[in-house]
Amino acid sequence: MIIIKMSKIIKFILFLNISFVFNAYASNDNFESWLKDFKVKAINQGISKIVVEDVMSNARYLPKVIEYDRFQPEFYEDTFTYIKKRSSKKKVYQGIKLYKKEKEIIDKVEKEFNVEKELLLALMGIETNFGKYLGKMDIVSSLATLSFDKRRSDFFTKELLILLNLVDKKIISKDILYGSWAGAFGNFQFMPRTIRNYAIDYNKNKTIELKDTEDSFASAANYLNTIGWKKNEPCFFKVNLKNDIPKKYLNSSAKKIKNKKNIFFFKKYISNFDDLNIKNNIKSAIIIPDKDIIPGAENFSPAYIIFDNYEKILSWNRSLRFALAVCTLKNNFENEI
Repeated sequence: MIIIKMSKIIKFILFLNISFVFNAYASNDNFESWLKDFKVKAINQGISKIVVEDVMSNARYLPKVIEYDRFQPEFYEDTFTYIKKRSSKKKVYQGIKLYKKEKEIIDKVEKEFNVEKELLLALMGIETNFGKYLGKMDIVSSLATLSFDKRRSDFFTKELLILLNLVDKKIISKDILYGSWAGAFGNFQFMPRTIRNYAIDYNKNKTIELKDTEDSFASAANYLNTIGWKKNEPCFFKVNLKNDIPKKYLNSSAKKIKNKKNIFFFKKYISNFDDLNIKNNIKSAIIIPDKDIIPGAENFSPAYIIFDNYEKILSWNRSLRFALAVCTLKNNFENEI
């Protein structure tokens, strides 16, 4: 009986492997067809034919990118684990080391853009481990693969078109386009749209260098300042919810935070409210980040009351856990710098 079961398992594994290989070949064939159509679309949108052919000539379908897209840590790690990994003492030590080395420029950027250096360090630390993990994937192929894929095709098609425009206008060079599996680039992992809208040539050398300290920190600070980050205001507080809080006030999705209220409205539903030392009756909302992701997660724990600054981090990366981790690491830096 065991032999029969094992035989079935082996056959099933072989079937999966054969299916994967077949699908990969099929995807490659379909990708080449898609690529021809995309080139026409790009040229019709005003991007020079020379740039389109040059940049897209080596674009390849990357099955690994699809794997990464389907298995992001934001989708499977519980909040405690996710935050702990990204706000450790080691991470704080590495950030302080970078700050001491680049203190003059980081302090200058903080003052000019009115964005805390601790926040900038936290974002860089979580995005690329302070520039150590910038990614080595071909961004053009990554974006092309995700554009070809149906899950978020429209979004990544637009990102790829923006990237081609940036190259066409000589804002960035095609020779440096290596980064993350999702097409993000540089110390702070800017997507093409973010580069277009917020990246700046801070040191005035006529090139935007998002892998260097000056342009990358200034560009990140410019982004945060432009979208309305408020310096010295909180992101969130961890709260203990009472069981009688109506479920309509509990947000478990980062797509849209609903049912915001002035914070004193929630006082009756939070058992540790007095410990939070709240003084201003500012707009807030409640999130329960584990509920829709972790099997068996409770409705009321862990729970956080969040504010406008927290939602600005969601604009950077629409993940409840990512924003919690960034703000936690930011707070950890505040106690050390």
